[in-house]
Amino acid sequence: MIEVGSVLVHEDIIKNDFVCNLTKCKGICCVEGDAGAPLLAHETSVLKEIYPKVKPYMTPKGIAAIEEQGTHVIDADGDLTTPCVDGDKECAYVTWENGITKCAIEKAYELGEVHWKKPISCHLYPIRATHYPEFDVLHYDRWHICHDACTFGKDLGVPVYKFLKDPLIREYGEDWYKELELAVDAL
Repeated sequence: MIEVGSVLVHEDIIKNDFVCNLTKCKGICCVEGDAGAPLLAHETSVLKEIYPKVKPYMTPKGIAAIEEQGTHVIDADGDLTTPCVDGDKECAYVTWENGITKCAIEKAYELGEVHWKKPISCHLYPIRATHYPEFDVLHYDRWHICHDACTFGKDLGVPVYKFLKDPLIREYGEDWYKELELAVDAL
């Protein structure tokens, strides 16, 4: 691990390559899994606020899930997450374009309907953050469905932390990211 400010960054984020390859995986990470996307407490109020503007971009099944369960749920582990469709694994906010998943929240964001891109856990994936009172720990979540992203990242020579520069800056700031780059260069 390397320490950058009050964040511990696992070396796998620096040493492994990754670039999403949606033509291969079709965005299956938004459909597979054992729960919805992890949420931070403050994100639940954002979801409630933006839902009316995101709803037009959602599937009927996603809308039904939100209407039944709410804009967020507490999963079996007691964690805040996005709701899933039909008790299945598909996130309620998933929509489809040309056979590839798209986040309805992100679509509304791209069209200027909302000013919040999507939950930070989605934006940071495959980095997962564990939050403690005094610090955060960032680790690389390896998942077999991302094999093509690992291969594509290796072909392009893009480490995880560089692929996720924008969400890392969104979460921790530009100065923090510059400090991360300096720490990586010093390794």
